[in-house]
Amino acid sequence: MKLCTIALDFDGTIARNDELDGSVRDAIAEIRGLGITVIIVTGRILEDLRRVAGELHFADAVVAENGAVISFPASGYTRAASPPADPVLQEELRRDNIPFHMGRTVIETQADLAPRLLSILRRLELPLTLAFNRGRVMVLPQATSKASGLRQALTILRLSPHNTIAIGDAENDHALIEACELGVAVGWGSDRLKSRADFVLKGDGPAAVADYIRSAARSGQIPPPLKARRRLLLGHADNGSPVELTVRGRNVLVAGDPKTGKSWVAGLLCEQLILYGYCLCIIDPEGDYTSLEALPGVTVFGGAEPLPRPRDLLRALRHADISVVIDLSHASQREKLDYLHAALPALSILRRRTGLPHRILVDEAHYFLHNPAITDLLDFQSGGYTFVTYRASQLRSDLLASTQAVIVTRESNPDEIDSLRGLCRSCQDTRSDAQWRQILEGLVLGEAVALPLTEEAEGQVRRITLSPRLTPHVRHLAKYIDLPVQEGRAFLFWRDGIATGPRVRTLREFVATVEHWPAAALDGHLRRGDFSHWVAEVFGDYPLARSVRRIEEAYRAQSLSNPGASLAQAVRARYEFIDPEPAG
Repeated sequence: MKLCTIALDFDGTIARNDELDGSVRDAIAEIRGLGITVIIVTGRILEDLRRVAGELHFADAVVAENGAVISFPASGYTRAASPPADPVLQEELRRDNIPFHMGRTVIETQADLAPRLLSILRRLELPLTLAFNRGRVMVLPQATSKASGLRQALTILRLSPHNTIAIGDAENDHALIEACELGVAVGWGSDRLKSRADFVLKGDGPAAVADYIRSAARSGQIPPPLKARRRLLLGHADNGSPVELTVRGRNVLVAGDPKTGKSWVAGLLCEQLILYGYCLCIIDPEGDYTSLEALPGVTVFGGAEPLPRPRDLLRALRHADISVVIDLSHASQREKLDYLHAALPALSILRRRTGLPHRILVDEAHYFLHNPAITDLLDFQSGGYTFVTYRASQLRSDLLASTQAVIVTRESNPDEIDSLRGLCRSCQDTRSDAQWRQILEGLVLGEAVALPLTEEAEGQVRRITLSPRLTPHVRHLAKYIDLPVQEGRAFLFWRDGIATGPRVRTLREFVATVEHWPAAALDGHLRRGDFSHWVAEVFGDYPLARSVRRIEEAYRAQSLSNPGASLAQAVRARYEFIDPEPAG
């Protein structure tokens, strides 16, 4: 995973006794010069941070007040990410003689006053929480944390927490390190934080942080965590225990006979990655992944509509919370090859620059990735590829050598079984060739195995009963029949120079208008092709426009007696008609 951002706690992590460590300041300048974004994430009030650290131009962004305030020093733009403190609470604290510091949102005081604070919050029935930071306690709006503030800052900067390393030292850093791809706790910090972190940084002070961020920035990659927090559930072993893959930037191979559930397995992994907030690009030759559009942030391009140009694809994937499925099912094999030869190198360039997309999936990989030219298509150094195929033996040897996890559905081809076993020669599996064939040929629909090459298989051929998928059961309304067009682009029905119907601005209104009209009322529009032109030019729905054009052609050939009903049926076949909710 490419490293794009480092998020640093201030007090106790890079500063001591109100003073930013000089070696850390120098290291921050160095890594920013390498293109790494640096964000300071602190519980301090912003003005207080400026008092001890200056104008903060050494960082790209500052998240202050434990996530409640976001500031961008270069532009001077500052915003409150949470609502301000309730004046009633401030007055109550003064009345109870509780000393406090007031920020734009946060109220801060001594930690030993927490019981009195909690009593006041309960009495006032305020939706606020307490967050501790060493000897201090903060009163904050619910759901406000260093993680929430960092996510907002990253969104503004078009960056992803999955390309971010976070480093902290105290109890208010738990959410911070859990939000990022790699959460680091300093060795001189909270024991509880260290127990939850992906990595514990050895040392006794901020100078160790300086060395660490320099090393990370020079590598350009986020190292795999020692403890994996994000896991993808594949299914369950014979003994009922869960079988999971840890989320890493590994190359994954999904293989097996046709029609045995390979795309199901790949889609199962994709669903969970998307829900974790990873950015995916899925090359879908057969339209097997379009149901993923039911998930948040997923867009399907192609299908019956024109394929996106590579630059349009890159523009969509520049947003860290967007995933894209490219449906090539309506393209010829030559068109599919040409598209991949244009799109894959462009995606490699985008990943090297931005870290996005986090994972690229290529289904039917044997059709596209079998010749020497694949070295120009794939960036093996970046990793994060998923290859799906029923002919793994036809993939390039260097591609197979880059694979670090292999999931196989039923496989009956002896040559393919031999090829898959060849990937695991260095593993400790002691099964014979006959035993491998018996296992792989004996799998039924809904089952798979993780091969010994896969770390989680623990050196064995591990049989799995696959988990159910989410998206096939989610009702998805991707197309909106009630979306109105501008008034000037509405359809107006005419006959003999006289308006004969309402101005139609939605497809629902169009269906309601034409469904029961006689052919004579629609005659002129049908003969001129007005309906198909309107659908294509105004809605951009070219598949529907083609269906409508065929109806117009059939009417002109005098082979259609009820064109209104046919037009309505064409729209209904294309869109899901859900009755609108009643007003009020």
